[in-house]
Amino acid sequence: MPSASQVFGSRGLFRRARLLRSGPARAWGAAVRVAGSRLGVAGCILAGLLALETAAAQQPIAPAPADPAIAAALQQVSAERVRADIAKLMSFNNRSTLSSMETDLAPGTGVSAAADWIEAEFKRYSDACGGCLEVKRDDFVEPAQTGATARILKPTRLVSVYAVLHGADPAQAARRVLVTGHYDSRNTDVMNTHDPAPGANDDASGVAVSLECARVLSASGIKFPASVVFVAVAGEEQGLNGSRHLARLAKAEGWQLEAVLNNDIVGGDTTPGETMEDKTAVRVFSEGVPGAATLDELHQIQTVGAESDSGSRELARAILEVGNSYFKTTLERAPAAAPGRAHSMLVLQLPAFHPVLEFRRDRYGRGGDHTSFNLEGFAAVRFTEWRENFDHQHQNVRVAEGKLPDGSAGQVQYGDLIQYVDPAYVANVARLNAATLATLASAPGLPRNVHIPGGSGDNDTKLAWETPIGFPAGATYEVVWRDTSAPTWTNSQNAGTATSITLHISKDDVVFGVRSVDGAGNRSIAVYPMPVRAAATLPPPPAK
Repeated sequence: MPSASQVFGSRGLFRRARLLRSGPARAWGAAVRVAGSRLGVAGCILAGLLALETAAAQQPIAPAPADPAIAAALQQVSAERVRADIAKLMSFNNRSTLSSMETDLAPGTGVSAAADWIEAEFKRYSDACGGCLEVKRDDFVEPAQTGATARILKPTRLVSVYAVLHGADPAQAARRVLVTGHYDSRNTDVMNTHDPAPGANDDASGVAVSLECARVLSASGIKFPASVVFVAVAGEEQGLNGSRHLARLAKAEGWQLEAVLNNDIVGGDTTPGETMEDKTAVRVFSEGVPGAATLDELHQIQTVGAESDSGSRELARAILEVGNSYFKTTLERAPAAAPGRAHSMLVLQLPAFHPVLEFRRDRYGRGGDHTSFNLEGFAAVRFTEWRENFDHQHQNVRVAEGKLPDGSAGQVQYGDLIQYVDPAYVANVARLNAATLATLASAPGLPRNVHIPGGSGDNDTKLAWETPIGFPAGATYEVVWRDTSAPTWTNSQNAGTATSITLHISKDDVVFGVRSVDGAGNRSIAVYPMPVRAAATLPPPPAK
């Protein structure tokens, strides 16, 4: 019988079968066909055995097991609380950022009153958990703008309100994940500060997500190793002013901010007659090329084919996997038949609520608060409902002639009103956000200095990385990969606690990532490997 080296040859027959890019069954078939063509039955046997042995070391990526404590917290998200939060924000009449400078507003109205209420809510949640939240304000004056497109004409006070649930592990507490929505609103005239601007969907819905995440995660009792930050920013409608200031503050203060989840227009439009809205889906937008990249970095990204592997894009992929862990399809059986009639055995499979990855920074030609964080070098994405309705966005509240959902002309109710928001949909968006925050705050830190040493002249791929600070006992590393044409990770291999691995897969044909995994299966965001010449030299983590 020939030896294994004779079967596979010096040029690697098995490698040419692309075993590690296939599932075990495909690997078996490919190996058998290639080896059999060379060496007949004996070659088929040896190839098949090695195929199964090697394939067992790598597997298609399955959803991580749901953490029971996180799943229990998600059950506490309440559509009724969501609706109450949105209704309360609407009660401030007009939450224009510019209203902070008005002196003739009715008591309890305007953006400043809304900020006070949000702060009070965060403090109420903190009281309920024994002071577990640190509630803060980013309070500043935005200078007057100039030019034809200026939206702030005089120095204007802005306030972003946020609450920090500090991590329980001193070695990892500096790591942060953040959720935000903007509490300012507008009507047709972006400079209007007095007429109703209810902003139910844009963006009381996003603030309701941030508030619900704060409420349920602070009350959960889970001791997250990393810190979670819950935010409501102002100034979005005037030009992302509040988020820009907070992002710059985060950078100046050295926040180890690993993920930013921006929720903007997540109400799930409920306009009567609208048939295109998908209540099982929420869009997640992510930039492919980092907005803060220098020209040299852009050249490097292009050279190694990393145009779809920014930190934000990897965050989006992580959100997709979290959704697969915590949202499942359900079965609905036909109702009981009337007496004397045959019972239907029909079973309807209802799709799970899920994120849909949109591979662009934001909607076409538009922007949001996550962009402020992108431009400071942070991984940040945007959540937005499946289909926006522009009759209920940036509109004066009125009834006027317009186009109905079926395309015909008729009387249309304009305005961003709560009757067009689905609280149950917003609650699902909040659950997905909370699950993502909890998973990333539970997972170990991102592997550092992930790189491919040794240049490009080898069909094998060696990956190496450094241990993140505070790497906990029981945690391991996982290498993930996908075909260059695939949108999401498809295969993985556990690397144990080693900080390097060699795979018999060509780096030309797949895209790699490395992530950390804790003992419960919580996965960090994957990190794309750069060539060794571009990898930063980082100091070793402190001794435990």
